[in-house]
Amino acid sequence: MQAFTSFTRNAFAAFRAAARPGPVQMLNLIRLHERAQYPDEREASGTDAFAAYGRISAPVLAGLGGRILWRGDFEQALIGPDDQRWDVCFIAEYPSVEAFAALFRDPTYREAMAHRQAAVRDCRPLRFGAAEAGAGFAG
Repeated sequence: MQAFTSFTRNAFAAFRAAARPGPVQMLNLIRLHERAQYPDEREASGTDAFAAYGRISAPVLAGLGGRILWRGDFEQALIGPDDQRWDVCFIAEYPSVEAFAALFRDPTYREAMAHRQAAVRDCRPLRFGAAEAGAGFAG
């Protein structure tokens, strides 16, 4: 199984090019390393490194108007590989595409990213736009 830990320049450019008015929701499914993979080989668990990322990045997220809409514990995938598990699952909301992009220009967030990069073994950040909720599955 191929692991994914960061987006490409092309993916980020496409994300920015698809700007539209209104908030952006990102479903994040994250698998952590058992031991964090810091370039300086410091000792930490993937869980501890990801917690450091969260602590440092939270004020930046809030300052840009972002928030965590939902957080949950992975239990089971009904469809897909039986061995695919996610350690961290949440939905983050950003007020706009530009607010999300602004994260990566912030020096505090860039500091936090060192911990995220050490912690994350695989991830799927999936972008969504809000739609009206209802009783049916299709809109």
